[in-house]
Amino acid sequence: MEASSRLALILLGPTAVGKSRLALFLAGRFGGEIVNADSMQVYRDFDIGTDKPAASDRAEVPHHLVDILDPEIQFTAADFARFASAAVRDIASRGRLPIVVGGTGLYLKALTDGLFPGPGGDRLLRLRLEEEAHVQGVESLHRRLADIDPESARRIMSRDKVRIIRALEVFSLTGTPLSRHFGKTKPPLEDFQLARIGLQLERRELVRRIELRVDTMFERGIVDEARALLHRGISREAPPFRALGYRHVLRALEGSISVAEAAALTKRDTRRYAKRQRTWFRKMNNVVWFQGDDHPSAAEYVEGRLR
Repeated sequence: MEASSRLALILLGPTAVGKSRLALFLAGRFGGEIVNADSMQVYRDFDIGTDKPAASDRAEVPHHLVDILDPEIQFTAADFARFASAAVRDIASRGRLPIVVGGTGLYLKALTDGLFPGPGGDRLLRLRLEEEAHVQGVESLHRRLADIDPESARRIMSRDKVRIIRALEVFSLTGTPLSRHFGKTKPPLEDFQLARIGLQLERRELVRRIELRVDTMFERGIVDEARALLHRGISREAPPFRALGYRHVLRALEGSISVAEAAALTKRDTRRYAKRQRTWFRKMNNVVWFQGDDHPSAAEYVEGRLR
């Protein structure tokens, strides 16, 4: 079936739930191409710990936004929204179905809802506000925010210092409340129909798959991969080394924990991350949920959207 030039699929869910398998299935059935929405798969050479698509899968179906950056480069949600929207438009322009796939919630929010571009940070202003919060309490900043931007003050918790300071900073630099800026934000794909497909699994099965994935990463040689990357001179502070797959591996290479402990801690942190992902995605609007392996029902839904 030929894909509508104005429809894009957003395939989301927690890690290990089966997003990549469903994306390949839908791409094969509906003539699609995949746009990566994982914050770490954009980096070259970090393969095992980011669980990148296999070379055979990438040969079968075109994948976009995989292996596009050197490891030392910081990639933001705003960068992703810009790159991904361009990829989606390119795919649709060729009569193919764009399928955005990933579990990085902020990236997907940036693409579907847009991000307030805002002014850059003002270091001196932030230092002054930080000092005021230290001396008078963060509640004093929240009261000031309530005077100038009641809507933002209702949305931001009274102890959320980071967001309160950002809201005050935006008002100081622009003279316009943050809430009004958000009201002018436009989604990058506002001229597309977005079909949001969420995948879920019973908790015990998801935990089983997470632990199997981590075991497979260590069997494939994630420790050797990380060691080789360090020997090439890539800094331990490089963004992809913050990925769950590498965080404890670096500690094992330092000798502070064993490889077995690194694997156990990676499983623990991945389970916790999956829980946060589920919470984030449950708050998103207009998501149609399917079981992780129910490919026929998901395909039936997509077919209906393409009619």
